[in-house]
This record gives sequence, structure tokens and C-alpha cells, in this order.
Amino acid sequence: MRDHRVNPVDAIWLTMDRVQNLMVIECVMFLEGPIDRARLDRVVQRRLVEAYPVFSRRPVAVGRRGTRMRWRDVPDFDFADHVREVRLPAPGDAAALQAYVGGFLATPLPRDRPLWEIHLVEGLDEGSAIYVRLHHALADGIALTRVLLSLTDPAPDTDEHGADAGVARPHGVGHLVEAARRAAPEVSSALRPARVWASTRAAVRTGLSGVGVLGKLLLTRNPPSAVAGDAGAHKRAVWSDPIDLQLVKDIAKGAGATVNDVLVSALAGALERYQVERGERAVDVPTMIPVNLRPGHLPLPRELGNRFALVLLLLPSGLAGAVERLEETKRRMDRIKRSPEPVITFAMIQGIGRLGRRLSRLLVTFFAGKASGVTTNVPGPREPRYLAGTRITSLLGWVPGSGDQTLGTCIFTYDGTVRIGFKTDTAVIPDPDHVLAAFHAEIAELTQALEAAGRR
Repeated sequence: MRDHRVNPVDAIWLTMDRVQNLMVIECVMFLEGPIDRARLDRVVQRRLVEAYPVFSRRPVAVGRRGTRMRWRDVPDFDFADHVREVRLPAPGDAAALQAYVGGFLATPLPRDRPLWEIHLVEGLDEGSAIYVRLHHALADGIALTRVLLSLTDPAPDTDEHGADAGVARPHGVGHLVEAARRAAPEVSSALRPARVWASTRAAVRTGLSGVGVLGKLLLTRNPPSAVAGDAGAHKRAVWSDPIDLQLVKDIAKGAGATVNDVLVSALAGALERYQVERGERAVDVPTMIPVNLRPGHLPLPRELGNRFALVLLLLPSGLAGAVERLEETKRRMDRIKRSPEPVITFAMIQGIGRLGRRLSRLLVTFFAGKASGVTTNVPGPREPRYLAGTRITSLLGWVPGSGDQTLGTCIFTYDGTVRIGFKTDTAVIPDPDHVLAAFHAEIAELTQALEAAGRR
């Protein structure tokens, strides 16, 4: 058996599993009908296990104190051990699937085998589903989304012809990618006075902005609210039906905003409404947003690993009025895009990974305590995709929270639709379906407000 080095950043996530928050990325693929198990096995073997070696390795602790982590090859690895089939009892509706997924959100992945598993879920009233669990130590959520999309094809029979068209082709799975590039101005080697002066001004602006970012990261607090508290072990997952993406685009166009602005604003509005419903005065709620730092046009490396940054967004859920929340969301998002925050947080993550297990845990917990949870907004493929010949109707995926974070939000656009999903800690947010209903109400209010403005 061979051992392989664990990247220091990946090692952070290997040691961060806790009862209240596991470092597991949870994904759900909704399928139009049943799936051919033999075809799926061939696709998984070829495009997952053979393409990325970490899926056939398990983590082991080495050294006298067992503080160093290594990946160890599993010589008798059989990926069939990682695939389970289940049939839900009638009526097999969305609530039944949500309950099934929720039953695993607090279940650790076994450490005596590679850190992933696939559930084939049949018995649904509409089609079937694939539920995938992947440990964060394998790779960041953005990379693993690309890995899962590499299992899919643009046509139902592509995989049967032996073509692996989906493996290396990049998919649109990042957002705010350009922020990191803009945040690190290039200093020209030319010595022309104009260029030297421009570079100097850019460096000063970046330095001042960096001081502001560090102050934000150190001083931001997660205020007391209906979505903050001590996390427990039990979680729930709920999600919406597919929403017409054109509706969101129309709102964005009418408001001079982006689709991402509208969806994040709707999240802020949902949390404002939920706080008021719980009898509290609504306050702004901080959330963390992952930022992809990999070149989107290049294939993923075979060793995968984590290469991402985080930005801290204060959702304007303390404001009253959907239009006002959208305007403020756009302003705050634009400010983050122009800042060096992704570069700074990426450097911090790299540094934390080299400080040892105990100190890393303390620092990750410290920074995790500044947000209610993590929000991902993933622009998926614009055209339908097929998994082992079966059409995918929509997708969802949650990255893990840390410390006492209580609210994970996933927004996934795909084939002209968007789904919103919430993963909540039931000790703090026992009724995530209320947050989901509030999200829909916010979208409706934005639509009505912009229609009224158009008539005027």
C-alpha cells in the first residue's frame, strides 16, 4: 500500500469534522426516470475512480502522535461498496426525499474507506434521484461540482459510445472568479513614468483596501438572531421546485442588477421575513460565499484538492422592502468584486493549513463564528445533461458549515431553471420550510414591484 501526501489545506478539512457540523458536501441530482445501474457503474469507474486517484484512497494518521495525515491506496478497492440502492415508501414525494437526505446530514463518512458514497433513490413519484456525499478533504465544492458534472453527457447515448466528452470540458460552476484577478494588479516591468505612477496608485489602493478587508474579517460578528445559536447534531434539508430562470433574469434586467444579485437579495429578504415571523427585529445576517480560484478554462488536476477562497457578505436582511434589499445587495456585492478579499482569504486558508491541527481548528472556528453559514450560487449547464442515459432535471449541492454555523444555502441554475435549497440546524432553525416560503414571497414582491414601476 502506498501513501500519498495530504495537502496542508486538505488536511484542515480532514480534522474539522464535529458532531454539530461534518465536513461533508451533499449533492442531489434529480432524474427524469430510473437509471441503468450497469451503465452508471461503468461511468463512475471510468470518469470518477480512474480519473481522480483520491476516490480510491483513504485517509490515515501517521507519525508518533498521529498528527500528520496521508492518503493511502486501497488495494482491494471496489467502488460498488460505495453505491447503495434504496426505494422510498409511498408516496415518494419531495418531503420523503428530503427526510431521507436529512437522515444522513449528521452521519460521518467511514474513515476506513475512501470518503464518498452514492445513493440511488427510487420510488419517487416523479423520476428518481442520485444523492452523493463527498468529504471536503477530497476537493472544494466548486471542483467537486465539476467532477460530478463530468459524469454527465450532452446526449443520452454518449457514454455508450465510449466517449468521455464530459470529463475534461469545463462547466460554468464559479462566480466572482474575476474578483481575484482584479484584486491583484500587475506591476509592469516597463519604467515609463505613466506606468510607474499607475502601478503605484494601484498598489496603494490595493493596500488600503486590504487593510479594510482584514478589519472586516476580524471585526465582523454574527449578531443574535433567529438564525444564530448553538448548533446541535440534527439537520434538515428542504428545497424548492424548479423556478423559471427567465423570471429572475427579468427582475435583474428591470433593476439593473445581475441574476446573482437578485437571488442573493431574495435570500436576504427570506431571512428578514423569517426573523419578523419569529417575533424578532430583523438584523443583517452575515454569510460566507466560496470563490473559485481555478482557471475555469482548464481541466481539473488529477489530484484535485482544495483551491478556493471565501468572502464574507453581510446580507441586508435588516432592511425593509424587497427593492431596497436588492439595491443594497448589488452595492455590497459590487464592492466585494472590486476588493482583494478573495486573495487575502485564500492566503489565510493556506497559512492556517500549515499551523498544525490544534491551532488550525481554533482559527477555523474563530472565523466560522462570524457567519450564519455558507451560501453557494452555482451556474450550471445551460442545456440538459444526461447521466448514464437518463436526463437530469435539476441539481442541488451544499458545502459544509463549520463551528456553530446553522444555515447552508444552495442556489443552482440549470437548463433554464433555478432551485433554492436550505440545510439548517434544527436546534436553531427547526422550520426551514418557512425560510423557503419566505424566499418565494421575496421573489414575488420583487416581480410585483418592478411590474408596478414599469407601468408607472
